Amino acid sequence: MKYRHVVFIVILILVIDQTLKFWIKTHMFMQQEFIIFPNWFRIHFIENEGMAYGLKFGGDFGKILLTTFRLVAVVAGFIYMKKLIREKYSIGLLICGSLILAGAAGNLIDSMFYGLIFNDSIGYEVAKFMPSGGGYGSFLHGRVVDMLYFPIYEGYLPSWVPFKGGDYFVFFRPVFNIADAAISIGVITILLFQKRFFARHTAQQQEKTAVKI
Repeated sequence: MKYRHVVFIVILILVIDQTLKFWIKTHMFMQQEFIIFPNWFRIHFIENEGMAYGLKFGGDFGKILLTTFRLVAVVAGFIYMKKLIREKYSIGLLICGSLILAGAAGNLIDSMFYGLIFNDSIGYEVAKFMPSGGGYGSFLHGRVVDMLYFPIYEGYLPSWVPFKGGDYFVFFRPVFNIADAAISIGVITILLFQKRFFARHTAQQQEKTAVKI
């Protein structure tokens, strides 16, 4: 796998992620939703100030810090991917790294620029794309657009369930986006197959060492 393949995967995920976010932002008002498959999949428009799946981090200063961290992480990620490719790590690991990198870059674009290029959604008004400025926020203060919602189960839990018995429960509650999904898939896959990914690389390095000797 070559560096251009990593760039292709990142660009592909970014195009899908940003195209969907632009459409949601310019065609839906806040909290509007479309039911795609009853009882388990909806398009539900929300925005969040912070991390993946709506998690938040420390107000305005935290927002700037988080966006700056994302920017540094994306730049460092591209550099690190070049190192992994040069050292011939497994294709599976490189694909997972590309997904994580694409997801981080996708949410970074929202955080950096959406406050500048979109005006705010008010009531039932949809936002307008404003490339010349006049958006709802400043640089680094954009909100991340989320829309994928999978409430696979909604209802009251049986009374015998510990701690939450009788409470109204939704699974899966977080609303997320394509970038979040790419990051999650990449991280989970690495955790599940890390021994295979790294053991194969170690074996290859040992073979090269043995041949040289």
